[in-house]
Amino acid sequence: MRPFSDTDPKEFIADFFTSMTEDLLHDDEDPAVIIDRYHTPDVVEVADGHHMDRDKLIAHTRPVRKHRPEHRIEVHEALLNGDQIAARYTLHVRQRQKDLHIEVYFFGTFTPDGRLHRAHMLTRTVPSPDKTA
Repeated sequence: MRPFSDTDPKEFIADFFTSMTEDLLHDDEDPAVIIDRYHTPDVVEVADGHHMDRDKLIAHTRPVRKHRPEHRIEVHEALLNGDQIAARYTLHVRQRQKDLHIEVYFFGTFTPDGRLHRAHMLTRTVPSPDKTA
């Protein structure tokens, strides 16, 4: 991980999630080691009201590794305030021949070494950017 303070918040968020997912998908390393590389031991993520601690994050890696989705993150905006980042991004995922586009509103606190400590996320599925209304 690159230090938290050494990068633009848009780049930091994109690199954080892309690197972690790539490590999970393309490395045979124990998922707990990968989760610990990117998160503090007492991490708490709340996504759409669902609380995930370290153990739940590790368990969440099983379906990711099993399905091995293609992924891309498009960060639309991100703001930095001390050790906190607020961001809006779209996660583009292709899994089992199905395309998903998930808009994420992210509010997180990071340590100086770039590990996630706390996060709150709201998500919603959005139409493909290729389709017009």
